Amino acid sequence: MSGLRVADLYAYAWRNVRRLPDGFVRGGATVAADVVWALRLSGVRQLGQNLARLRPDLSPGELRRLTRAGMRSYFRYFAEAFQLPGWSPEHVAARVRAINDDAARARVASGGAAVLALGHSGNWDLAGAWAAAHIGPVLTVAEKLQDGLYEEFLAFRSALGIEIVPFEKRGGTFATLVRKARRGGMLVPLLADRDLSAHGIEVVIAGHPARVAVGPAALASAGSHLLIPVAIYYERLRGERRRAAGTPWGLVVDFLAPIPTHDDDGKRRPVELVTQEWVTALFRAYARHPEDWHMLQKVFLADLDPARLARAEASA
Repeated sequence: MSGLRVADLYAYAWRNVRRLPDGFVRGGATVAADVVWALRLSGVRQLGQNLARLRPDLSPGELRRLTRAGMRSYFRYFAEAFQLPGWSPEHVAARVRAINDDAARARVASGGAAVLALGHSGNWDLAGAWAAAHIGPVLTVAEKLQDGLYEEFLAFRSALGIEIVPFEKRGGTFATLVRKARRGGMLVPLLADRDLSAHGIEVVIAGHPARVAVGPAALASAGSHLLIPVAIYYERLRGERRRAAGTPWGLVVDFLAPIPTHDDDGKRRPVELVTQEWVTALFRAYARHPEDWHMLQKVFLADLDPARLARAEASA
């Protein structure tokens, strides 16, 4: 399928899925997820391998069920993303429940910036829309996708109140983030559980070497911003909140304990150490909600091509 056709399909979905009944969209997403899971495509297999490392305590049968639940969560995210432009602020507020967000709110209210270390979990677009409306302006990075598709993503997220900096593999993204974050009074959430550049940092996730992005620790350290890992996951809604949301699924935005980027004497802590600390905190939360970690790509070193990795590090 050509890149143009993919972009056209995304554009069509964003313009039209919002008009369909929620139950119909959710049911269709579940069926699609189960079909893809049954086909055992490469992304499904990789998800299973990633979850097996995150939760080594599971039996083969439990892992299969978890992988299916993970695919359902992943397709739920896309279904909600297509519906999100049609949701009212009240609907968004009913869907989202924040935990321990006081530190982030205080930093933004005081004119500072809070850098949020995120992973591909839950529905980060819904979390961003909620945060823009309830905490402050949101600035983030988006990967440049196929021709035409990036523009659709840009328009979508801009409509949610999220300012986008395009990810440039040749550099420039970090300098732009540093400059824009200096304005303060904002949240800077960065999806960092997968390294898209040649500058990633090796960390340990659940006892296994992996590579993640350096962005959250480097940006927070460079600007003396608050650094907070944030876990995003789904929860079942009941009662009045379910009626207000119009759906059985809600979203939890769990602000974990801030990670210090400087010592008590003001000296910068090593970026590698800071990165490992937010990774450890975030993946402890993911281990409690593994079905909502949507990682269908390779992040663990055991899965990466050593030759390609060596070339990337040499180029960097």
